[in-house]
Amino acid sequence: MKSAISAIVNSKIHLNHSLLFRRSIFHPTKQISRPPPSLIRTTTSLTKNNSGFAPTIMASAFKPEHARSPPALPLPAPPLTKFKIGLCQLSVTADKERNIAHARKAIEEAVEKGAKLVLLPEIWNSPYSNDSFPVYAEDIDAGYEASPSTAMLSEVSRLLKITIVGGSIPERCGDRLYNTCCVFGTDGKLKAKHRKIHLFDIDIPGKITFMESKTLTAGDTPTIVDTDVGRIGIGICYDIRFQELAMIYAARGAHLICYPGAFNMTTGPLHWELLQRARAADSQLYVATCSPARDEAGGYVAWGHSTLVGPFGEVLATTEHAEDLIIAEIDYSLIDLRRTNLPLSKQRRGDLYQLVDVQRLNSQ
Repeated sequence: MKSAISAIVNSKIHLNHSLLFRRSIFHPTKQISRPPPSLIRTTTSLTKNNSGFAPTIMASAFKPEHARSPPALPLPAPPLTKFKIGLCQLSVTADKERNIAHARKAIEEAVEKGAKLVLLPEIWNSPYSNDSFPVYAEDIDAGYEASPSTAMLSEVSRLLKITIVGGSIPERCGDRLYNTCCVFGTDGKLKAKHRKIHLFDIDIPGKITFMESKTLTAGDTPTIVDTDVGRIGIGICYDIRFQELAMIYAARGAHLICYPGAFNMTTGPLHWELLQRARAADSQLYVATCSPARDEAGGYVAWGHSTLVGPFGEVLATTEHAEDLIIAEIDYSLIDLRRTNLPLSKQRRGDLYQLVDVQRLNSQ
């Protein structure tokens, strides 16, 4: 009896050993082996919670500082903590001179109501179409005589001592056209120029087809600028869909990202507010958008709904689709508050992922 039991046990041992041997041959990635010490040892600390003390993995083991390359810059102290922003949701016509005068009037009204920063819509001096872009384009680098739209923005910013994020206009540079946003300081000087990085090329059958790349060239530089109302990152419309750009701006110390944009009647109802709130909540900063007013008779019908979103992803001010002027307050102290409430920068997993700011990295 004992010999029979011994034979059975030896047989099972031999069988298990044989299976293990075959597994190591045919499934080398699944070999049973002791993990390296670096995976066994875990740095822990005792953290008190409602149920007493419990071990938690220390944040340093996650290397949050490595989640951004180069490392994220600290949020700079802004020149102003609180101020008012004006979002000018403008009607746009085929009359360029009228559009320029109309935009100036809206800026002046915003300043009368206390705005220190004014944001204009995407393509506010021209109808939004591939046919119109070459006709209405201006050579910004050639000076104000060649660019009446930016000449107006420069003059009014200097006279009224305000910062203007000038929406966008079609820009001509040599034989190329760009969708370009100009930022003017309180001295009337051009502080930054952002060329739309992600071109609006979409095809939703039965809904909308538009290919900006038929006429426009994509920009190749993220744009962040220090102004009298804080550090501002710039994106134009379709740029808002790419969270990497917003994350780069946040890592560069932006307080606010401005997106002049003209979402359409298909994607606008679904994505416009969603994307604004997502970019603000992800990066824990302010997001401001400004759209043209809706023109049902136009070739391209904009969704409207210009909006200011706070660093908790909350909608602070918005409007409908008609021409309107939004005046709202920005309070940068809320950025620090929300980042204290949700310390995401200290909780990132630099041991698992990393955002690389190629431009900053190459400039080092």
